[in-house]
Amino acid sequence: MNVKDLLNLKGKIILVTGGAGLYGKSIVEGLAEAGGTVITASRNLKNGQAVADALHSKGLDVHAMVVDQADHSSVMALKNEILKSFGKLDVFVNNAVARPMKGYDDSLDHFAESMRINATGMMDILREMCDLMAENGGGSVINISSMMGMFGPDLSNYEGTNMGNPPPDYFFHNAGVINLTRYLARVLADKNIRVNCVSPGGLFSNQPEQFVKNYNKKVPVGRMANNDDIKGLMVLLASDAGAYINGENILMDGGMHA
Repeated sequence: MNVKDLLNLKGKIILVTGGAGLYGKSIVEGLAEAGGTVITASRNLKNGQAVADALHSKGLDVHAMVVDQADHSSVMALKNEILKSFGKLDVFVNNAVARPMKGYDDSLDHFAESMRINATGMMDILREMCDLMAENGGGSVINISSMMGMFGPDLSNYEGTNMGNPPPDYFFHNAGVINLTRYLARVLADKNIRVNCVSPGGLFSNQPEQFVKNYNKKVPVGRMANNDDIKGLMVLLASDAGAYINGENILMDGGMHA
């Protein structure tokens, strides 16, 4: 098959949770640009609809729905809405994240809240969306983790800023997502569902100048990620071009940890 056909997502129904976030917007746009019908889902419908409307104006097929992944009834409502509106689900990009903790000394109540959303809630929506994909003969799951799930924090990046230390729950749950990917790749194999993970580095979003300077000097390509960097990788993993990639965690950090 021609590689352009392998990478074409036309006819695929794709769900991206957290699609109004920093990386989420790029993921939604890239998958839609490859021909997919993309649903962005988050707790804030207004933000999701703004993303959908902006991409509609570019001729892309993007829809906004609501989900609170910490609420099982909300997860089930999203599942039923997808089935009613589109009849199937082919790809699930598990991208939503909450960040209740603000640093090492933050309340353990905030750690527990993070686990309720980012661990228990994430497992709930993964199972329900995988069941929906299985009903249609299989599909592809792409978990979004972070390089912070693979390495400890480089505190020198924060020197000369007032950003403080990064929160521990972020490292905890991102590391868990990576190994959960391997688990699910095995467990869901008989349902013809591939499961992979992407661990991006930092995306430029107007961070303090000193942070950007500290960060960039450690990256061989000399910069933070931009909005286009994740698109091709997402299309590969969602499409037939990635049909033999399964159970992998792909580090996308510009060579920072080479």
